[in-house]
Amino acid sequence: MRSSSIEKKDAGGRDTRRAGFALVTAILAIMILIALGYLAVSVSTGDLKISSRIVGEKKALAAAETGIHRMLQDFDPATMLVDKVNTPYQVDAAADPSSRYVISAVGRPTSGPDALPLTGYSIGGGQQWGQRRYSCTVTGSNTTYDTSVAIDVGMGFGPIEITTMSR
Repeated sequence: MRSSSIEKKDAGGRDTRRAGFALVTAILAIMILIALGYLAVSVSTGDLKISSRIVGEKKALAAAETGIHRMLQDFDPATMLVDKVNTPYQVDAAADPSSRYVISAVGRPTSGPDALPLTGYSIGGGQQWGQRRYSCTVTGSNTTYDTSVAIDVGMGFGPIEITTMSR
């Protein structure tokens, strides 16, 4: 007779102390595989969301750039773009109907000089010529991706006489 601990054997002669070990190991392995699967799905879903947001922001930026070009093309300080202010315009109704731009009210900047001198336009007699400064915000948006981009635009209009002496 042995002096060691008591051995438990089942009807087939197997050690009963190790009978549940395989089940516990299999359950742990399945749980690890499920966690890895969940991680893979969540990472790939996050990548799709990021890619979609980037596409939407690029479309909104392209719409804002179109609005800037249109504003600079039609800018006249006498009218200050009155008919185009705060009206949403489509960039291209046929190719991308969900991209739009809006031009805010054009005004004088709140900081800095009102006019900037232009080199090479000075005429004798104290006359000085330059550009009058204006600013506005152009906002591009895309309704498909629910994105928008706002760009502050500063522009100069001239040459105009900026001499401060009276005549």
